[in-house]
This record gives sequence, C-alpha cells and structure tokens, in this order.
Amino acid sequence: MSADADLQLDACPVCRGRRTPYAFSVPDARVVRCTDCDFLFLNPQPSDEILRKIYSGEYFCGANDDTMRAHVATLKTATAGSYLDLLRQRGVPSGRLLEVGCGDGYQLHAAEGRGYDVVGIEFSEYAAAKARAGLTRGTVLVGDLTTAKIEPESFDVCVLADVIEHVRDPRAFLEHVWRALKPGGAILIATPSTDSWSARVMGGGWMEFKTEHMSYFSRRSLQSLLWQTGFEAVHEEPGRKVVSLHYVAAHFERYPVPLWTPLMRLFTGLIPQSSLEKPRHISGSGMLVFATKGRRAERPLLSIVVPAYNEKATVAEVLSALAAKQIAGLDKEIIVVESNSTDGTRDIVRGYASHPEFRLILEDAPRGKGAATRAGLAAARGDIVLIQDADLEYDLADYELLLEPIVAGRQAFVLGARHGGGGWKIRNFTDQPLHSFLLNGAHWGFTFLINVSLGIWLRDPFTMYKVFRRDCLHGLTFECNRFDFDWELLIKLVRRGYRPIELPVNYRSRSFKEGKKIRMIRDPLTWIAALLKHRVSRL
Repeated sequence: MSADADLQLDACPVCRGRRTPYAFSVPDARVVRCTDCDFLFLNPQPSDEILRKIYSGEYFCGANDDTMRAHVATLKTATAGSYLDLLRQRGVPSGRLLEVGCGDGYQLHAAEGRGYDVVGIEFSEYAAAKARAGLTRGTVLVGDLTTAKIEPESFDVCVLADVIEHVRDPRAFLEHVWRALKPGGAILIATPSTDSWSARVMGGGWMEFKTEHMSYFSRRSLQSLLWQTGFEAVHEEPGRKVVSLHYVAAHFERYPVPLWTPLMRLFTGLIPQSSLEKPRHISGSGMLVFATKGRRAERPLLSIVVPAYNEKATVAEVLSALAAKQIAGLDKEIIVVESNSTDGTRDIVRGYASHPEFRLILEDAPRGKGAATRAGLAAARGDIVLIQDADLEYDLADYELLLEPIVAGRQAFVLGARHGGGGWKIRNFTDQPLHSFLLNGAHWGFTFLINVSLGIWLRDPFTMYKVFRRDCLHGLTFECNRFDFDWELLIKLVRRGYRPIELPVNYRSRSFKEGKKIRMIRDPLTWIAALLKHRVSRL
C-alpha cells in the first residue's frame, strides 16, 4: 500500500472483534464503534503522508506566537508537575523515565529537574529538537516506539501524555511499552475519554475528534486493553490539566466546533485579560490512568472461589467436578473457604489439602457467605475470578460460555442469568409452592429497585455466577457478610464503570427443605441497607 493511501482495518484494535459498524462522521474522518467492547476508532485511518503534514512545525499551540508559546509552556510545565506528583504518590518518585510522544519536552524537562533519568521519543523532528535543547542529561529520539532502539526491561516508568489516541495499533504499542519496563514498572496514560462530561455534552462535535486522533477510549476499553497487554493494579481518575481560558479559546479557534467555538469566543470577550490567562486545574475531556507491569502468561489463571458451610450433601460432588474440570487455554486454582461447618463438610474439604490446584481457607467460625467470599477474593491470584457455590444449583458446564467474553477481551464482568425458557426458573420449589411464589415476586421487585438505582437493565443481578477480571477489584474494599455481599459487589463494580453482560445458564433451585439458607425477613432488610449505603458511599 502506498504511503498516501488511507488504511482500512478489518478488526477492532482492542478486542480484535470484527463487528465494527459505522457510528458517525467527523471532519475528514469516519468513526466506527466495536459492538463487542464499545471502542471507537477511525476507519479507514489517515495515511502516513497526511499525518506527516499534520505533525508539522506548526502543530503545537502557540508555535508562531512567542507570547502564546511562553504561556503554553507555563501551563504544560505545571501539568507535567502534576503528573510527577501522581507518580510520587503511587510509589515511583525517581528512576529511568521514558516518554513516548514527548512533544516539545515539557514533561521530560520537569522529570529531569526532579532527578529522573529521561529518554523521549517523538515523531516530529521539529518538536524533538526543541525537547532535546532543554535537557542536560536526557536523550530524545526521533521516530516511534516500534523503531526506536529501546533495551527490554530498562525503564522504571513510561509516560504517555496525550499520545495513545494517535497510535494506529494501541495493542501492539502497549506490548512494546510492557517490554521496555522493568518488572513492576509503571505506566501513566493521559488520554481523552469518551466517558468525560465534555464528550457526553458535545457528542459528535467533541473537540477531540480529529484526523490525527485514531483511537477514542472509554475507561472500560482502556482498562481492558491494559489487562490484555499485561498491566495490572489499574488506577483511574479524571484527567486534570492546568489550562487557562485563553488556551481553551485558542484550542477552539484552532479546531472549530459548530456552536461551541462562537460561544467560547463570545464568553472570552467578556472576561478580563488577567482572568483569561490565569492557570486553572480543570477536568475536561480526559482521564489519567496509572498501572503497573504484571505477568503476561500464555495461559491466564482462573481463580474459582467456593464458600462452603454445612454442605455435606453436595460439597463432595462439587469439589470432585471442579478438580476434574478442564478449561481450554486456562489454568485454574480452586479456593475453598470452609466456615467451620457442623455437619462434616470440613472433613470432606480437608481431603483436598494436598491437591495441587486447591487452596483451603479454614475459618474458625461462620461469619456468613459474604465474609467467606471476601476471604476467597482476597486470596485469589488469578487473572479472572469466578464465584461458585458449594451446592448443585449451578452447572459447571456453563464455565466456558461465561469465560469466553473475558478471555477474548470483550468484557470485564459477566453474569450467569438464571432466567430462560419461561416460567419461574429462579425459585421453582415443587415441594414449597408458596415460598416459590413469594421469592420470585421479591426477586422481580428487588431487580427493578437495583436497576433503577444504578441506571442499568439486568434480569438477574443476584446470580451467584459472577465472573470478572481480578483487576476490577483493585482499590475496592468490601464489608458485607451475608447474602448482601452480592449486592455490594454488583453495586461497586457497576459504579466503577463495569457494566456486566448477562448470559443464560442452567440452574436447578433447591428449596429450604433441601438446605437453602436465605432468611426471608432478615436478608431482604440487609439488601435494602446495602443498596442505600453502597450506592452513595465513596468507593
């Protein structure tokens, strides 16, 4: 293909899905949306020749105005300092720092001033020359990460400030970053976010829709990509930058947006010059994401958490089935949390103490299913977590169905919905029809309540089959001890931005006579309390 030909992609750069229909058009570009992972990107992409013309010496704001250039330098230096403050807070106060897409070098200069050994990579020869001129020890290479001669495992941190949205293949790009970082090294990404308030308000007129911006991430799609490329312990927050009204107005003039540019012009005409140029910390269109280099195993590890209390009648069959279960492409660990049962369950569980795939947590007293599940999650080491009850209500044959969207990188959170085939499937007690009717009615009522409260639409939010990437739990704490933990887990993951998909699973309900442990008065009260508290409490 010639250098001046646009590039047509046949799959999503994030999840490799092929369902990428047209979403909308922006000036000189066509935006498509992956229906599997919700990632937005340009397709076709601009040619190399078009990008070379864009990244000229006049690309950066203020390039032809000495006064504006000095003003921009002040703002960008302050923003760079805030990024370094975050690195210090996250435990990376010094070391070797690589910045890809370093521009005029403000981040490199600030980092070198704080004691980092810095290396920059910049596509624009003009910008690279300016960045190089301001350094005393650092190096700036012209080109891109794929062609630069970077030694593997040679950097403590990599900064990607407003660069990953410019990359043709963000997956391959992050794989190169992963190789460049030392074990446990950190990555800091600042990029426009489709979750930001400006993106939601401006829609297709969002100022970040530009020809050179080929990728548009949401929190969900970026975290998924980081997970797939070997990063973990992801911390995300709104991207706060130091800007001025004068700088914002200049940006709108450079990239005109119908309605918004005239409004900004009118607004700034009413503001005193001193106020226009005042630096301000603003969270506008971006997100700031910090993550650390983890392992990249050819076979991801699945952690199956099994809380068990007084399940002698079924636990042996469940554990035997789990031991025999083979899942293509995955290794597994089975974490059994036994809560000091009184019916002999512990003796059965202890029989797996020497099994290489089993890890046993023997509690000294029962504190509830939620407490046992929390203990299992805290011990989990896998890339993916699946919660499995010790009874026989759910079918292990559904594992592959539930795991496939996560392994493929399309989803982070999956629920196994017990509905299907019509009728009262969730509580179908043939020996206790009144209990069945009451519990099914309560299920629909509570489902409506949680859907309205969270702004979602789920059919079975309280299913035990909750499957998710372990990194979804990073930074979250849990406290519920009984069945209200199902509510707490769902609420916090949804509030964190993980919208689950539901897949139908086989289910055979057992009645209270067969050992069901829900209390029909106490537990519903704890569910409501969990919703009231965790819907509004700080994550």
